[in-house]
Amino acid sequence: MRKIALLFLLAIPLSATAQNKKPPTTLRGVLLEQLRTTHTQEDWFVPASIAVQGLTAEQAKWSPGNGNHSVGQLAYHLWFWNTTELAHFKGEKAPAFSGNNDDTFNNFNAEQWQDLQKKLDQVMTDWEKAVESCDDQKLAENASLIAHVGAHNAYHIGQIIYVRKLQGVWDPSKGVK
Repeated sequence: MRKIALLFLLAIPLSATAQNKKPPTTLRGVLLEQLRTTHTQEDWFVPASIAVQGLTAEQAKWSPGNGNHSVGQLAYHLWFWNTTELAHFKGEKAPAFSGNNDDTFNNFNAEQWQDLQKKLDQVMTDWEKAVESCDDQKLAENASLIAHVGAHNAYHIGQIIYVRKLQGVWDPSKGVK
């Protein structure tokens, strides 16, 4: 019995160490970590994939009012700016933009909710692949842009969670209580 208890006690630090992954030590690693933790990897906050998960189109269009956006509007805004900035990063033509940032929220409608979730996931995946595969010079030249994309994503994901809480459709077991 003592041997089993000793083995159990020795295993605890090993499992705790495995959970505490080492932080990245390169620019590429830091930027990829930021993109991934705002996309699919749970870390300090809920990623977009979980933040929008399980909502109906009706729930996605619900707004708390007072000029605050719905989850669908916030997701549309994230998709629009991730798509636009990724096009710039790749040297491609960006989607048309009126110059009015309100349009990047207000072009959402409930009929597009299922498709929008897929498009948001895809553009975030495309960002990760672009950062993984670009050369070091391009990465260095665009590091600030990529960091801002990650910060912008985190900011609006927080808003998505807040709106879901206000609506009463957030499951706190998903990461934010």
